[in-house]
Amino acid sequence: MERSTVGMRCKPLITVALAAASFAAASTAMADQVVKIGSVEPTTGGISHLGKDNENGARLAVEEINAKGLTIGGKKITLQLDAQDDAADPRQATQVAQKLVDDKVVAVIGHLNSGTSIPASKIYSDAGIVQISPSATNPTYTQQGFKTTYRVVATDAQQGPALASYAQAKGVKSVAVIDDSTAYGQGLANEFEKKAKALGLKVLSHDATNDKAVDFRAILTKVKGENPDAIMYGGMDATGGPLAKQAKQLGLRAKILSGDGVCTDSLAELAGPAADNVLCSQAGAALEKMPGGADFLAKYQKRFNQGIKFDAPFAYDAVYIAVDAMKRANSTDPAKILAAMPSTKYEGVIGTTTFDSKGDLTHGIISIYGYKSGKKTFLDQVKM
Repeated sequence: MERSTVGMRCKPLITVALAAASFAAASTAMADQVVKIGSVEPTTGGISHLGKDNENGARLAVEEINAKGLTIGGKKITLQLDAQDDAADPRQATQVAQKLVDDKVVAVIGHLNSGTSIPASKIYSDAGIVQISPSATNPTYTQQGFKTTYRVVATDAQQGPALASYAQAKGVKSVAVIDDSTAYGQGLANEFEKKAKALGLKVLSHDATNDKAVDFRAILTKVKGENPDAIMYGGMDATGGPLAKQAKQLGLRAKILSGDGVCTDSLAELAGPAADNVLCSQAGAALEKMPGGADFLAKYQKRFNQGIKFDAPFAYDAVYIAVDAMKRANSTDPAKILAAMPSTKYEGVIGTTTFDSKGDLTHGIISIYGYKSGKKTFLDQVKM
């Protein structure tokens, strides 16, 4: 009687299948845990160039950390940047914030604008997710009583007064104030005006426009009749550039003063030769004054084939600060990361970062810039 060989032939196949299954299971067990970090900025619209700068800074940090390798709680971690566009719109910002919560991010780097950071912060607070803004400067952002709000730049309560004091030191005695009606622009303008009055400067007027405006001739014609020594504009470079250009075209000799929203390399392109009449402040150290500034710039240029606008190093450090909290907590649990944030002492590109009880920097630096032949030029630095 002939013996069947079917069972014998199947045994090697079963062995191979079991081995493959075991290998697959082992591979799955060894696979890195993916941890998402949110990044929100306007990557469409008039200030998309600034938004992309922030996103690039965050992305560079994530790529570096992944290349070096990250282990938390005995598990290998791969960071994933969950980048979202809020178009600098408060309503879209809240929608994006909810999406990031639904995506289960463990931290958020953003938003760029105060007007988007503030409404989004309630959503992150409710979810217990730390939010580190690399660029929102309105004091209200960290004054809402939330334990989740942090920032790595100085505030407008520091920036506005520093700009007013610098203007006075340069001989400005009268000023007209214009703002773009956003949380950032209006907040900065108000802080500037308050300090200007305290210093004895004459504030001749305070007018409001909006963040989509491109024609300022009506306001500027009125201001020309007031004959101020300077015009302070609270807004962004996409509107500040045309304002400076139109002021020059109308024959205004007043110096244009503004904050970090205007104080970008792009202003020279937007304002043309009129940029040389602008003095502006930035709520952080100048790149050339940052401990890791030169090295960061070289890495950024190599990766993205372009220079930075301004806030990229702050977004970069913000990612590392979130990961530093993750390491100290030895956990990727958002609640434990958040609990580790108050004791942060991180040495990064921008210097040593420590926070006060509200999530603001324990020390702030304001940099003052001008423009010469269309090139942004560092003038002075004020420690707050």
